[in-house]
Amino acid sequence: MKNENVWKTYGEKELQELHAVNEKYKKCLDAGKTERECVTLAIKMAEEAGYRDVKEVLAAGKPLVCGDKVYANYMGKALALLRMGEKPISAGMNILGAHIDSPRIDIKQNPLYENEEFAYLDTHYYGGIKKYQWVTIPLAIHGVVVKKNGEKVVINIGEKEDDPVFFISDLLVHLAAEQLEKKASKVIEGEALDIIIGNRPLQDVKDDEKKEKVQAFTLKLLKEQYGIEEKDFLSAELEIVPAGEAREAGLDRSMVLGYGQDDRVCAFSSLEAILEVQDLKRTGCCILVDKEEIGSVGATGMQSRFFENAVAELLALTTGAYNDLILRRCLANSRMLSSDVSSAFDPTYAASFDKKNVAYLGHGMVFNKFTGARGKSGSNDANAEYLGFIRKVMDDAGVTFQTAELGKVDLGGGGTIAYILSLYGMNVIDCGVPVLNMHAPHEATSKADLYEAKCGYKAFLEA
Repeated sequence: MKNENVWKTYGEKELQELHAVNEKYKKCLDAGKTERECVTLAIKMAEEAGYRDVKEVLAAGKPLVCGDKVYANYMGKALALLRMGEKPISAGMNILGAHIDSPRIDIKQNPLYENEEFAYLDTHYYGGIKKYQWVTIPLAIHGVVVKKNGEKVVINIGEKEDDPVFFISDLLVHLAAEQLEKKASKVIEGEALDIIIGNRPLQDVKDDEKKEKVQAFTLKLLKEQYGIEEKDFLSAELEIVPAGEAREAGLDRSMVLGYGQDDRVCAFSSLEAILEVQDLKRTGCCILVDKEEIGSVGATGMQSRFFENAVAELLALTTGAYNDLILRRCLANSRMLSSDVSSAFDPTYAASFDKKNVAYLGHGMVFNKFTGARGKSGSNDANAEYLGFIRKVMDDAGVTFQTAELGKVDLGGGGTIAYILSLYGMNVIDCGVPVLNMHAPHEATSKADLYEAKCGYKAFLEA
C-alpha cells in the first residue's frame, strides 16, 4: 500500500490555508526555542482565544460547564489546555499530548572560566545529539537567571540582527589528520562542547592584580547589561540553541528548516487544533510537556502527577467534589494521540529504512502503531480496534495520513510519552509529522504534513 504525495490534491483554498498556518508556525518556532518560551507563547495564544487560568476559576468557585476553556500552567515549563465538552468529563477526554523540549546544550552551574585568553561557558548536552553537528555554527543563549532575592532575569542573546552570537570551535582541517581517524561519536567529546563567549581582556588592570582578564571583562559586561554576578549562575537555567530564524526550504518553498521541530511541529499543530475547535462532544485536552528527550522525568515531565492533578481539579469543578474512582474512570475512558514526530525517509541513507514501512515527506501526517527499540522495547503498541477508530475519523474528515515505523528493526529506535498515558488504561497511539535530520541543530519538515496534522488533530478532538 502506498499513498500519494498530498501536494497533488490541493486546490487554491487548501494552499492558502497551508501557507497561513506555516507562516504562523515559523514565527512560533522562532519565539519558542525553549520549553519556558513555548509555555509563555502558548498561554498568550490561549488567552487571546478565551482560555482562563484554572487557578482563577478555582478562586472564583464557579463550576465549569460545556464550552468553558481553561489552562493549567505548571512551573512555566508544562501546560495543559482543556475545553469542556457536552458529555461529563468522567466519560473521558480526547487528548493531544506533545513535548516542547528539544535536544540542546545546557550551561553548567559553575560555568565561566578562562583558558589562554578565551572566556568559555562550561556545558552539558541535553538529549540525544550528534555532538559534531554543533561545532562552528552560530549559537544563542536562552533562559532565565534567578537571583537570591527572587528577581528573574530573562536571557535571550543571539537572535536579534545586532546581537552577538556564540560558537564552539573545531580543529582546522589542515591539522586534523588524527581527528579524522576517530569514530564520529568521538570526533567531538562532550567536555569539548564548551562555548566561546569572549576574547577581549579587561583594560587598566595590572597583571599581578588580575590574571584572568578576559573572564573579568565578561563578568563586567554581564553586570552592566543584565545585572548578573558570577554566583547567579548557581540558580540559572541557560540553554544553548542554534541562532537564527526558521526558514522556508527548497526552491519550491515546500519545506521548513529550523531548530526544535522535534517536537514543536506537533506541539504547534496540537495547540492550533484545540484553539480552533468549537463545540465538542467530549472534553478536549492538549498537553505540552517537558523532559521527554531525557525520559519524561522530573516535576514537569509526563511521569510527574501534574496532569493527573489538573484533571482532579477539573472534576472537582464540574462535579462539586473530588472522587478518586471518578478520576480513574475519566482517565481510563480517555483516548489520546501522542503527538510526536517520526523519521522521514531519506534517500541518501536508504539502507537504514524499510521503504514499505516508513514515512515520506509530503505524504501527510503519520501514525506509528508502535515505537520502542528493536523488539518493540519500551513501546506502547496501540491495539487494532483503536487503529480502526482512528482510520474512520481521519477518512471521514478527509485527512491524508500514512503509517510508519522509525527505521529498520535492528538499527535502534526511540520512544514518546505514549506509554506513560497508556498506564491509565486509555487508548493511545503515536501520531505526528515526519522529520528529516531529526535531533540535528536544523531539522526539516514538509509544510503539507504540518497542515494535515493540524487538520487531523482537530478531527480527533471533534470525534
